[in-house]
Amino acid sequence: MSLAMHLHPLASFCWKPLIALYENGTPFTSVVVDLGNEQSRAAFLKLSPAGKMPVLRDETLDRTVPESTIVIEYLNANYPGPVELIPADIDLARQTRLADRFYDFYVQHPMQKIVGDRLRPEGKTDPFGVEEARAQLRSAYAIIEQDMQSRTWAMGEAFTMADCAAAPALFYANKVEPFGDKYSAVRRYHDRLLQRPSVARVIEEAQPYFKLFPYNNG
Repeated sequence: MSLAMHLHPLASFCWKPLIALYENGTPFTSVVVDLGNEQSRAAFLKLSPAGKMPVLRDETLDRTVPESTIVIEYLNANYPGPVELIPADIDLARQTRLADRFYDFYVQHPMQKIVGDRLRPEGKTDPFGVEEARAQLRSAYAIIEQDMQSRTWAMGEAFTMADCAAAPALFYANKVEPFGDKYSAVRRYHDRLLQRPSVARVIEEAQPYFKLFPYNNG
């Protein structure tokens, strides 16, 4: 098979391109990377010296593509499908990319700060940094709450790359800083995302690994 996605099923940034692949039914092989396994780690570092997932390998075009957003851009350009994840309209495409960046920088990033802090050794935690990250998440929720008052998906009625970014970001953010009753539009959007078949499939595949998530609630 031409395409191989090197990933870990629990990693939120790996969910983004997986959702894109499933949305368009793009054939690919999934290669699970275990950085704790010396052989798996060595093989992955040959492909990606930075050691960051996900990485898409395209044997047909002899391309190695890192970074979740860039992977989706690559798929959109070289393996398009029925779902136009990046609109053809230049202005809508710009807005979609901006929304994608918003979910990565202002939801994913603070969420990962909170999760990462729980994995730190005793005495090495950063309570102040965690509180800052929680405040950043609440600020992001407030923005999303306004945006989603009249939208079905991040950009309106069409499912796009922005939703591929929003799904893992909101799924994990809700675990560490729950939406509560204050952000009802955010919760409704989150629930619609989870009902989307592509997103539900990614979550199902991650299920065996959720025991490793430090905020796992069963």
